[in-house]
Amino acid sequence: VQLQASGGGLVQAGGSLRLSCAASGRSMSSYTMGWFRQAAGKEREFVAGRRWSGGYTTCADSVKGRFTISRDTAQNTMYLQMNSLKPEDTAVYYCAAGRAILSTITLPSAYKNWGQGTQVTVSS
Repeated sequence: VQLQASGGGLVQAGGSLRLSCAASGRSMSSYTMGWFRQAAGKEREFVAGRRWSGGYTTCADSVKGRFTISRDTAQNTMYLQMNSLKPEDTAVYYCAAGRAILSTITLPSAYKNWGQGTQVTVSS
């Protein structure tokens, strides 16, 4: 499966962005989808994830109540709606797909397919 992420940009603190991740190549129904981010000089960290077909959705404590992961099955696209953005949200954001289960959904190693990353910069 191929993933194409888009939607990043520069936004002021308190603003919103919506990231998109278009999937192609095969049906996503058996996959778990995830959003990760990597700030300069830091390790890649889990942001949010969900089973494509439903069942469970989870997100990191640092974004809970501000970020929402969703998907559009007709468009074969996953989204990350980011509200109330903070300067510490600045990072390159990646979408990923894999066979992760709930106990491994936060682990980058559980995902086989990755998008190219999109930069999100939040100014104070």
